[in-house]
Amino acid sequence: MDQDREILIALKKGRTHLENVIRMVEDKEYCIDILQQNLAVIGLLKAANGRLMERHLHSCFANVMKGSNEKRKQEMIEEILRINKLSQ
Repeated sequence: MDQDREILIALKKGRTHLENVIRMVEDKEYCIDILQQNLAVIGLLKAANGRLMERHLHSCFANVMKGSNEKRKQEMIEEILRINKLSQ
């Protein structure tokens, strides 16, 4: 299975789970059950995010690092560091 397909599957599963979480809140279901489903959504989104980062590192990032534009290399490193901080 290619990486884009894996990313899309994780995101679509996350969307489906999120819709279930919303329904569960609307239906006033047991809080722990809602929390468990919400954590499943978070896990799927984190997995998709990790795959997106891998794709970026192996394509966009790798191509820039092979080049000679030092300014762009530094910008890309800063982008990755910024995204890493946001993900924590």
